[in-house]
Amino acid sequence: MIQIVHNPQCSKSNCALELLKDSNLDYEILDYLNTPLSAETLRDIIQKTGLPAEALLRKTEPVFKEKYEGKHFSDEEWIAVMTKHPVLIQRPIVISGDKAVIGRPIEQVYDLIK
Repeated sequence: MIQIVHNPQCSKSNCALELLKDSNLDYEILDYLNTPLSAETLRDIIQKTGLPAEALLRKTEPVFKEKYEGKHFSDEEWIAVMTKHPVLIQRPIVISGDKAVIGRPIEQVYDLIK
């Protein structure tokens, strides 16, 4: 089953969700702002993207600029930051089997599910 790390207030996240709906594939919405992702889940997603943990950060968010801008952390430290401040997690992230992509641009989601 495909999973989407989704924020309904985000236009890119809504576009990815519409793509999943139109594909007629089974999917599960991970509402990470209301049900924060565990460190274990984040580790799994990061491993599936093949990216460093820092790549999953939204660096334009005020909390990032106030507390973390210019700081250098290990993957585990960034994971701890994202569990503490879920708003910092990029969205959408779409997970299918052993692969995951950040849905920016949306074409990455299309390539993952086709």
